[in-house]
Amino acid sequence: MGRTGLRMIIAGIIAIIAIVRFFTSQQVNPVTGEKQRVSLSTAQEIALGLQAAPQLAAQHGGESRDARRRAQVERVGARLLERSSAGKSPYRFRVHLLDDDRVVNAFALPGGQVFLTEAIAARMRTDAEIAGVLGHEIGHVIGRHGAEQLAKQQLIGGLGSSAVIAASDPSRPGSSEQSRHVAMLVGQLVNLQFGRDDELEADRLGVRFMSEAGYDPRAIIRVMEVLRDLARGRRQPEFFSTHPNPERRVERIQEAIRVQFPSGVPTGLER
Repeated sequence: MGRTGLRMIIAGIIAIIAIVRFFTSQQVNPVTGEKQRVSLSTAQEIALGLQAAPQLAAQHGGESRDARRRAQVERVGARLLERSSAGKSPYRFRVHLLDDDRVVNAFALPGGQVFLTEAIAARMRTDAEIAGVLGHEIGHVIGRHGAEQLAKQQLIGGLGSSAVIAASDPSRPGSSEQSRHVAMLVGQLVNLQFGRDDELEADRLGVRFMSEAGYDPRAIIRVMEVLRDLARGRRQPEFFSTHPNPERRVERIQEAIRVQFPSGVPTGLER
């Protein structure tokens, strides 16, 4: 058998392995009860999130130097985790306020690293509104949306690798393959974007976590209104680039609130 034939066989095997791994790597999310195709363990999610966090923070000026606002964000995050079912997950959450007063955005990495920029935190009038942003991002972590996206990207990457091998020259092998693979995953984590279903699930989980922590979930609607008002200006908030804004999103949030409180939102929740 010639080299070309051998490379084609190896490429086919890699493609088959990538497809089989994707469709057989299924786990049940202990919080949502959803069956998910994820290839990472909880420990791997945490490790990759920790590894990607410095790179993501550096893109936004690093940690904020505003001690007062940083303490507020950390306090709200701690309350969400201490009083809601999110805190019962195995993830190692940490909330970061980033020193960026221009980019209005928030994001989360698999494993529990959650980020807000100063630009979005400064536009939140109450702790409940900050809780709305954090609850949504924590929802992405609990929903394992990052791990799901990576599994899909690894499927595509596996198929892509098979094509590369089929066209490669075996006399010039690559080096440090594992290091490059980890670096690639970190790069993917930093640039993750979620789809419509992920955003809606994060909204629903955010409503749940806020309510359990004693915050009025209607604050999420006020957050969306603030962001929409910003979008009427000359530049759309970055939040809408990384968080696709589905049609009728506010209506879906209101629906989630009705499910959480069929008899109406009770009095006494912090607004």
